[in-house]
Amino acid sequence: MSSLAILITAVLILTAPLASSGQQPTKIARVGVLWPGSSDKNTSQIEAFRRGLRERGYAEGQNIVIEWRYADGRPEMLRDLAVELVRLKVDVIVTSSTPAAKAAKAATSAIPVVVAAAGDLVGTGLIASLARPGGNITGMTTMSSELGGKRFQLLKEVIPHAVRVAILWNSTNQGNVSQVKDIQSAARTLDVQLLIMDVRDTNQLDQAFHTMTRRQAEALVVLLDPLFISHGTRILDLAAKSRLPAMYAWRDPVNEGGLMSYGPSIPDMFRRAAGFVDRILKGAKPADLPVEQPTKFELVINLKTAKALGLTIPQSVLLRADELIR
Repeated sequence: MSSLAILITAVLILTAPLASSGQQPTKIARVGVLWPGSSDKNTSQIEAFRRGLRERGYAEGQNIVIEWRYADGRPEMLRDLAVELVRLKVDVIVTSSTPAAKAAKAATSAIPVVVAAAGDLVGTGLIASLARPGGNITGMTTMSSELGGKRFQLLKEVIPHAVRVAILWNSTNQGNVSQVKDIQSAARTLDVQLLIMDVRDTNQLDQAFHTMTRRQAEALVVLLDPLFISHGTRILDLAAKSRLPAMYAWRDPVNEGGLMSYGPSIPDMFRRAAGFVDRILKGAKPADLPVEQPTKFELVINLKTAKALGLTIPQSVLLRADELIR
């Protein structure tokens, strides 16, 4: 071996350990999840978010840690939980619903916030525009043109004789204001009287359904809200006792006995939200990431419930259904 070759070999041997010891360990990402509901609800959304992270190479406990904070359907807890996540110095906060997104925004203007599903992000002042959110918030919106009106029209097709329909909503959730307006517009077109029931607390649910019965409501539309999600079983029971056919904005109540639902696939939105987290962890700024709208919508009908209510679902509606629960 030549002197030059011996010298090169010696240098490689001596520097190899130095190069190895100089490698930096992979940084473990820390993601905070501000959850409006409880840990035993919305399991499909939670798993969809975790699946989205796994699809992008993240493994909990290895290269990512998730800090879960649950409000258990109590909006007044959201602000303190958001502040707690900020104190933990998480890299990203993931949340859903307008109240939770507002709590996150109030708690920090520095930590990126990914909204997995919320209503009108622009109208509520959370972002500047869908294309250029600005600030520290981006993610997914459940808003889609005339979505509330489409729900109302589908319900009217199933119950064509209905002339009084109740709307269950929470006025503190400003993300649903535009959907209420959509429904009001559709009701005027179809000559239907609306009974708009504003429920801001679970203690008001019994009275709301009592009022619906007293005023002879013939059907019900339940808008998407953390309060209603967390107390979905109670709403289902009250609707069943009142014999009110109900249209829901998300599918879970239909799995448990509600009549029908139409809206974006919320689990799919949570899976896509993991993509926003991945891009932000890799250096993207939320201000530059356009907010995305739903691409997958589902019409789910519970035929057992329809039979119990004495309803015959028109063939035209059945053919449009993505799933029929028998």
